[in-house]
Amino acid sequence: MSASSSPGSERGLLWMLAAVQFSHLMDFMIVMPLGPDFMRLFGISAAQFGVLVSAYTLASAVMGLLGVLWLDRFDRKRTLLALYAGFIAATLMCGAAQSHTALLVARTLAGACAGLMGAVVMAIIGDLVPPERRGRAIGTVMTSMGLSAVVGVPLGLGLASLWGWRTPFWAIGALASTVWLCLWKVLPTINRHLSASREQAPGSALTSLWTPSLALGWLLTFSVVVSSFLLIPYLSPYMVGNLGLSSAHLPWVYLGGGAATLLCTRWVGRMTDRHGPVRVLASLLIGTMVPHLLFTHLPPSPFPVVALVFALFMSLTSSRVIPTIALIASRVPPSVRGRYLAVNMAASDGASGIAAWMSGLMISTAPGGALEGFGQTGWIAVAVSVFTLGILWTFGRSAVRLSAAPT
Repeated sequence: MSASSSPGSERGLLWMLAAVQFSHLMDFMIVMPLGPDFMRLFGISAAQFGVLVSAYTLASAVMGLLGVLWLDRFDRKRTLLALYAGFIAATLMCGAAQSHTALLVARTLAGACAGLMGAVVMAIIGDLVPPERRGRAIGTVMTSMGLSAVVGVPLGLGLASLWGWRTPFWAIGALASTVWLCLWKVLPTINRHLSASREQAPGSALTSLWTPSLALGWLLTFSVVVSSFLLIPYLSPYMVGNLGLSSAHLPWVYLGGGAATLLCTRWVGRMTDRHGPVRVLASLLIGTMVPHLLFTHLPPSPFPVVALVFALFMSLTSSRVIPTIALIASRVPPSVRGRYLAVNMAASDGASGIAAWMSGLMISTAPGGALEGFGQTGWIAVAVSVFTLGILWTFGRSAVRLSAAPT
């Protein structure tokens, strides 16, 4: 990570950060395949379930905006440990919830910690990994998304089917507690950004964050996530209600999608370092339009067909975050990187929450459980991706070269 760090220590720390992201993504993702169960057990509608998903991300977005005031003022290790502890407590509260309202409150608290936690993780990568290896490092950490789908979601669904929906939250809390102890012991002090912050005039760091070119990066992240989360929260109800899958098939579908994502994220990380984040992101934005339309207009199909299209959908859609973060992280100096990425995480989480809420308004549930209006939502997701290409073109033209970017 630094010039003196060994490859082994760099890989070890990256996988430790991946474990943090894994527990956060598990906590977020496990709610979506449990959607049919929550709607049945709590008697809630598709729109109310969308609010349950949105609460996590919108709380994360609000905390990300507040994080701009203080996130770069402390050692990153202590900041990460404090936020992770709050996330663990909130996750355990999810498992103890006795009503839809209690679960909603617990999800809100978990999201409030998770958003800043993710920003600190990415700031640590930006501080410790040089630009020429940053795409691969982000790809390594983002394998947590594939692992959470390959291992976490199927295992969580299996635990839920055996011992009830609360069990996955207890398991995530136990896993995260173990990771917290490992971080406390292994993660080094990360405070080089503090000296740069002290050299700046008071208020100048915050002022520099709101330049038009940097704000365009937040808009890019926002639009990338909107096009994904118009669809992602409702994939499980759609597969069960419209495509004819049984709930028992869902773990296997997520297993295949997660395996594809796991392979794709590492490859996309290498391609980002080799060809540049702008070119790779543009290719992914175009490439995701096909599975977005194909999946949302798929008729009732055999399990292998649904699993294959889902794997294509998830691997391409999930990989877009790697070149996006690599591009925007190269634009800011270490002294404001944490705060910039906190706002960027707020843009991401706000986008996912708003998108889930919007699609919940457009989608209705038929008496037989099928989702109506999902195909229309797919077209809207493609339109947002086209809009995102325009933002990327504008942002890419003004972007500094990666080799000249602040490190």
